[in-house]
Order: sequence, then structure tokens, then C-alpha cells
Amino acid sequence: MNRKTLVLPAVVGLLAPVLAACGGSDDGGDAIVVGTTDQFIASKDNPAPLDPAIGYEAGVWNVLRQTVQTLTHIPRGGGAPVPEAAQSCSFTDTENESYRCTLRDGLTFADGTPVTPEDVKYSIQRVLDIKDDSGPVGLLANIDTIETKGENQVVFHLSTSDATFPFKLATPAAGIVQKDKYPENSAREGFQVDGSGPYTMKPEVKNNQIVKVVFTRNPKYKGDLKISNEKVELDLFPDAAAMGKALDAKKIDMMTRTMSPEQAQKMIAEPVDGFKLTEIPGLAISYLAFNTDDPTVKDKAVRQAMAQVVDRGAVASKVYGSTAEPLYSLIPSGITSHTNSFFNKYGEPSVSGAAKILEKAGISTPVKFTLHYTTDHYGPATKAEFELLAKQFNDSKLFDVDIQGTPWDKYRPAQKKGEYAVYGMGWFPDFPDPDTYIAPFLDESNFLNSPYTSAEAQKTLIPQSRREADRSAATPTFEKLQDIVATDVPVLPVWQGKQYVASVDELTGVEWAVNSSADLQLWELARGEA
Repeated sequence: MNRKTLVLPAVVGLLAPVLAACGGSDDGGDAIVVGTTDQFIASKDNPAPLDPAIGYEAGVWNVLRQTVQTLTHIPRGGGAPVPEAAQSCSFTDTENESYRCTLRDGLTFADGTPVTPEDVKYSIQRVLDIKDDSGPVGLLANIDTIETKGENQVVFHLSTSDATFPFKLATPAAGIVQKDKYPENSAREGFQVDGSGPYTMKPEVKNNQIVKVVFTRNPKYKGDLKISNEKVELDLFPDAAAMGKALDAKKIDMMTRTMSPEQAQKMIAEPVDGFKLTEIPGLAISYLAFNTDDPTVKDKAVRQAMAQVVDRGAVASKVYGSTAEPLYSLIPSGITSHTNSFFNKYGEPSVSGAAKILEKAGISTPVKFTLHYTTDHYGPATKAEFELLAKQFNDSKLFDVDIQGTPWDKYRPAQKKGEYAVYGMGWFPDFPDPDTYIAPFLDESNFLNSPYTSAEAQKTLIPQSRREADRSAATPTFEKLQDIVATDVPVLPVWQGKQYVASVDELTGVEWAVNSSADLQLWELARGEA
């Protein structure tokens, strides 16, 4: 597929003191140590956070990508998917409705059990059968039947044309798992992950929460990836400040998501010998979402007025500085088909414009609601962002807004149950294509469990966009979809982020270890000369 070429990662500065970090545990040994603020917690609402049929968050996928193999993967630097567990894959018809893959010879799981076409079918079918309401089933929902042929072929028959299907097979939603370790109709509880990927994993768990994962190179791995190390330890920190202290103390070699804006800006302004800061193109977005069944925001005029009031530029500059930029569409800049649909419709922030929208709809002011955000999932600047958003709404006198922060393990279940009228979310793309920014919000099995529907989007425009093998040819359709979002405002885009990764100088492969979709690729890391 032809898509706009993304800028390759580039080193933008060197910083903070020093030399190599050493592993922080006996299990880690001489492992390369990577820090993250992602949290993995088993709870009553989510007892199986790392099951590929359940997990649908960037952090979870970053664990799964190291251990569970997929038929295809996105190559270094982006582009069309290429075979991974498969030796070849292709559409076999002109309508993009039948996709055939041939497995690599001698492919086995980490324990030596052969990987068969039946395993591939079983793995993907269980995602469809479990159909978890917050899981990734929507990515695979247009699979009609899965057929196995001979000893090494699997054929996916799709119910509708879908030129993005090879991208979807590259996600952990299509990860290949073993029948004896993953139940057919229920989730595998706990934190252990087993597969045929580049690493095996061993989690260290305290109080139903992962504190560390040790990834060890899988000697039986056969696939397209080149593995540059023997062991990587993923250390989990409660916040960016603690992760930064660990880097300063040489306890970790690299810190990734989520560095704070202040950390990144300080490193840019005050480079220190021994460390480097790597800027990586970012495709993550932040937005406000709505329960369109809630009486407060059910009338789209309220949502339109909010879109008219919000000052994205102020949020980006005052809260995130150089690490974010204003976003006026669900599809960010850097992705084919991006258009500034919200700016085109609403222009610059205008209180008088918002007042006219509400007055025309006969809505009394101030409109009162609570703005909800999660305290521990999207980084330390989230609270400041929502304080500023609330101030913008309240200063308009058209709204009366409070804010409330909640930890993610309680926030996401409450959001799914429809308990929040207005709430903040972030989105890391499933794959670098405009479809991943539109379909998860507008199709019938949408990520937000939103009551909002657009018949034109669901029945006509999304299917139409997926028929285009040349993705640039789908641009007019995606422009219409973005205009629908700007008009109906089921979600309100706020900003698009940049990614920064800090590491010790001697760590190589850093520029490839996180791609533009925020996918962690630990196999790229190695020790060497800076």
C-alpha cells in the first residue's frame, strides 16, 4: 500500500550523566534495562490483562509483541506489512476479500511444540469467540471464516473488502498462541505470556501487579526479526520522576513511555555528556470523548460549543511545550488523508460563536458537567491539561465544569459502563493507516463502547475506504469521515504528541526501539559504541 512516508527517528540531543546501567535483578543478569510507567494490574474487572484476546492498550501490546508472534509485521521505518511467522502472504482475489498465508518451515512455540495452521486459526477464532467488550475483537470482526489448507497454509475469507487486513494481522490481536495454554472460550488469567516470538518472558508480580518483566531471547524463534541482544528487563515505575531518577542512578539504560514534558524539554535545553535524547515521530493523539446518551451532552450542540471554545494551542504550548502540537482531526498529521476538519468548521476559539450554537439549540447555560481523566495512564501532565481545559470552559461562562481524576484500573471500567458524560482518552494507533483512527470510534464495535452511531460512516464510507488497496486513493472518503466527526463531535481531538526516549550513550538501536505507533521493539537494542 502507498502511504505518506514518515520521517525517520533522529537524535536531537545528548543529556544527563553517564555510562552503562546494569541489570537490576538476578533474573535480569546483564540485561539491557528499560524503564516504563505502564502499569499491569490484575483485578476483578480485568483478571487477564495480557491475554491477546483481552488486552487492547499500548502498554499491554508492548509486552505481547516481544513474546507472541504474528503472521505479518510492520518493517523497520514503516511501510506495507511483510511476512513474520509466515513466509508469504497475499490477497488471492481482486476484491481484497480472501487473504492467504503460508507458514515458515520448522516454526515452533518456545517450548518446541510445532506451530500449525490450526494454531493460527484457533488463536484468531478465540478472539472472535471471546468477544471481550474492551478487547481488540473489532480489528478482526470482518473475518467470515478461517480455512486451513495442508500443513502450512491458512486462508482468511472476509465478509467485506479490507485492504487494511494485512496491517491487522500484524497486531497482537492476531497473535499466535497454544491451545493447551489459552482456553478456547475464556481468557488466560494472570500475567504469563507464551508464544513463538523473539523472547520468552518471566513476570515478577507483587500484589496482583507486575513490577518487572524479564525477556530472554527465544532460541527457537524463526521469523523476520533480527534479535540484537540476549536479554532485556522491563522495569515498571509509578511515575516519570521515579523513572528519571533510576536513569540518573544508572539503574536503567533507557526510559521510554511516558517521559514527562518537563523531562524532555530540560534534556533538550541542557544536554549532559553520557546520555542522549532521541525524538521519534509520534502518532499518538489525545481527545475528549462523550457518552452521547447522557442528557448533559446528548444534544450535539453542547459538544459543538465545546469544540468552539477549546483552545488547543494553549493546551499544547502551556502544558506540553515542544512535546505536543494542536490537533484538529482524529487523523493526525503525518498520516495520509489528514485534514484539519475541526479548524475548518470552527476556526479560532470563540466564546461568542459557542454562545450562538447553544442559543440556536435552545440550551440553557451554564451547562454543568464533570470532566473525568485518568491519573496514572497517560503521563504526569494529564492533571494540568484537564485543569486548563476546565478553566477554558468555565471562563467562557457557558459551562460549569469540575474535574475528577481516577486510576486507570477503575477509570476504564467506569467509562465502559457509561458512568462518565465527558472524559479524556488517548489513542495509540493499531497500525499507521487512517483507518485505525476512524473505524475504532465509528464502527459498530467501537473502542469506547459509545452509543454514538453514523449510518453513513458505518455502512458506506468505512467499507468504501477499505476497498482501496492504494491508501492514498481513499483520501476523499476519509475527508468525509473527518467532516462527520467535526460536525457530530462524538469525540473532540485536542493534541498530537511527539515521542522522546532517553538512554545512555552506549545503547544502540534506540532510534528503532520505539516506532511511530509507539510500539516497543526491544530486539533492536544492543550495547556498543555511542
